[in-house]
Amino acid sequence: METDSVAELVTRALTALRAATDPDDPDEYVPLLWRAAADVAALPLGLELIGSADPVEREAGCDLLRDTGIQHEAVRAGTATALVALAQRETEGRVLRSLARAIEMTCDPRAVPVLVTLAGHPDAEVREEVARSFAEVVTGLPDGPDIHALIGLTQDPDPHVRDWATFTLGVQAEVDSPAIRAALRERTADEHAETRTEAIRALACRHDPRAVPLLAELLDNPEGAHVLTFAAARITDLPEPLPALPEYEPGDDWVTDAVNACNPVRRARLDAWAWELVSTLHRLRPDLDAAVSMERFGWGRLLGVAAAFGSSGYDIEALLARADGSSARAAELVATDLPRTPPDPTPGPRPQ
Repeated sequence: METDSVAELVTRALTALRAATDPDDPDEYVPLLWRAAADVAALPLGLELIGSADPVEREAGCDLLRDTGIQHEAVRAGTATALVALAQRETEGRVLRSLARAIEMTCDPRAVPVLVTLAGHPDAEVREEVARSFAEVVTGLPDGPDIHALIGLTQDPDPHVRDWATFTLGVQAEVDSPAIRAALRERTADEHAETRTEAIRALACRHDPRAVPLLAELLDNPEGAHVLTFAAARITDLPEPLPALPEYEPGDDWVTDAVNACNPVRRARLDAWAWELVSTLHRLRPDLDAAVSMERFGWGRLLGVAAAFGSSGYDIEALLARADGSSARAAELVATDLPRTPPDPTPGPRPQ
């Protein structure tokens, strides 16, 4: 952390925050605070700052606790406890925005009721931050309080709140229910273009056929579609590409992937390859316990192996390309990549 102490870095960060012309983008503040948080000694200083009478210091304290928790997982529970207590007494909007960002990164379930309460705050900027901040603490329950709060925020009078709530609910929450689809469907008619686009993509992620004509409209945009629109088009399980897709530059990976995903012959071939790959691996290396999976709201196939081997898995399309389209060759590559005996996750002392 160079030669500056944690206290010196935080002091400089506070000076930068007070001098910032745009509170949302203080140039020096963010990197200085991040450097300070690299040392776990920043924790007590952050706790001290959130108890200050100065809202600027409380804001910086929340940000410092957030950065410290990101870099030092062991302090997150204590950080969550302090932030929950702060939420019960805090009234300043700028501090509550920082608090929402900080409590999300604790990944602590106690963050949910805090964010649910803040979802009803009269300040639209606070509500927008809340809409962003459910992502890391979402319960995964279709009828959970977080999902109810996000559905409510998708109907917020402020378009930026609706936009972020629609994105968090529709893409990051990875949960589905009739109520969620109804909320997303309502937003496909939103007058705010970004919110409408997020809602369409979110319905596509759920393989909802009602998204298809809406996706076609987005692809027909004369200014061109967003890369995430191509990603959504990959997931729709259409029997053929949307009409506008072939009109885009064929050399673009996003376009190619979307066109390939909408090709039923290619999809069937990829499924057959995946089955042959897993079957061959079970014969060659039954110890790998290989299996194929897909993201719930995704399209690509992933080859997973037993966790003991320390592998995060293989993208099946990339693996088959590496093997020149041969599932047998791909199985051999995986078998060669991974050791016959997985490393001991808790090795004892080395022999002398």
